[in-house]
Amino acid sequence: MESNVIPDSIRPQRLQPGIGFGSGPTGTLRSSSLRPGVTVPVAPLLPSPASLSASSGPPPPPPPLQLHSLYGGVGAGLGPGAGGHCNPGNPAVLKEAVEAVVRSFAKHTQGYGRVNVVEALQEFWQMKLTRGADLRNGALVVYEMVPSNSPPYVCYVSLPGGSCFGSFQFCPTKAEARRSAAKIALMNSVFNEHPSRRITDDFIEKSVNEALASFNGNREEADNPNTGIGAFRFMLESNKGKSMLEFQELMTVFQLLHWNGSLKAMRERQCSRQEVLAHYSHRALDDDMRTQMAADWVNREQSVAGTIAQELASTERELEDARLAGRELRFYKEKKDILMLAVGQLSAANAATLPSH
Repeated sequence: MESNVIPDSIRPQRLQPGIGFGSGPTGTLRSSSLRPGVTVPVAPLLPSPASLSASSGPPPPPPPLQLHSLYGGVGAGLGPGAGGHCNPGNPAVLKEAVEAVVRSFAKHTQGYGRVNVVEALQEFWQMKLTRGADLRNGALVVYEMVPSNSPPYVCYVSLPGGSCFGSFQFCPTKAEARRSAAKIALMNSVFNEHPSRRITDDFIEKSVNEALASFNGNREEADNPNTGIGAFRFMLESNKGKSMLEFQELMTVFQLLHWNGSLKAMRERQCSRQEVLAHYSHRALDDDMRTQMAADWVNREQSVAGTIAQELASTERELEDARLAGRELRFYKEKKDILMLAVGQLSAANAATLPSH
């Protein structure tokens, strides 16, 4: 723990995701004069592999956590789509991998024949719940259709733990889009049960060594939780025994805090990495956190017009590319939802300032 940390009595305020300074009535630390550059993080408290080392200029928003060891070695023989992270330039391989998993699942659970993937996905998670899985919000699988009057139709599916996947094929009907989303979600759900998808001591050691090699780090960094690689190791060890999807769900919170500039702001408030990790490792992504982040984007928009539209366009491109690649989508989906919430807040604020007649 750092020696100059602010007293415990105001620590909850320092750990709010709001990026500004000055205490508001709700205890969230904000500023009415945010500058557009405040969202550009330098060296995040919790690194994605692409941000373990600081860069000299303003880096782009961090990509999702994608260490090769997290997704490799599970779907042997099924091609690069097996881990849900295939090359979007080869959709045929992804489609083949997904169909192979669905056929195998049908064979072992329902016998031979055509499987209803939407029902199978729901039954899979219901089975996990009855076998004692820690699903705080139950086993319900939630589908969300993107509004459209013509094909291709797009559907997203959110799993009980929070992971999100989307239809990855050209879907001429809404029903087909729903099935496509269910297929990729079922494939990832099934693979997630494999023993090699659990965070173990061997996995942690391999992942840390890869990070050290990729960013020219030394062993002392890995043992120091105040360094980027040390924080990454701390996160892995804190989640020992969990699956890759569970770990990815947790990482999404830190990715959003990094994207929003909140981690940098917490560091400027003299929060240590240990404090931030300990606080947010046990906090689910909720409406309060989304609302606070959306308010930050409203402040940016009021400083520089067009900021939200630019970020939203970039996020929608990222979401589309990741969906067609069969990747886990929650980070991109949450970014888009937060930005759309900011648009709504901005519209409400503008309407409130209009003169009444």
